[in-house]
Parts: sequence; structure tokens; C-alpha cells
Amino acid sequence: MSSHPEPLWRVQDVARFLSMSTSWVYKEAEAGRLPCVRIGAALRFRPEEIRTFLERHRVPRGSVTLLRR
Repeated sequence: MSSHPEPLWRVQDVARFLSMSTSWVYKEAEAGRLPCVRIGAALRFRPEEIRTFLERHRVPRGSVTLLRR
């Protein structure tokens, strides 16, 4: 059984996976809130770290978030 790591994701892959815009992904990665790997000028993402990020930030089903005025 081979244990090859998954290929790194591009910004577009992460945006699609999280249902967010590419500009949001760039902003969060540059701010250090979204885990990424920098290869030269390019940002790449480890799929397992993005899945963990999603689990940590997911709002529980049935919960309500009130917006303040």
C-alpha cells in the first residue's frame, strides 16, 4: 500500500472547496489565518490542513448567528 501525499492545491482549488472567492483565499492566507505553503510567489495548500481549517471554523448545524446593528 502506497502512502503518497495528496498533491498541493492551488488557490482556485481551495476557493472551490470552501465555496469562497479566490480573493478571500489570498487575503486569509496572506494574513496567516489560512494555512499555506509559499513556493516562490505562488501559494499552495496542503489538502489535509484545509480540511482541518474547515472543521475548526464550521458553524454547528442548527445554530443561529445574530447580526448586530
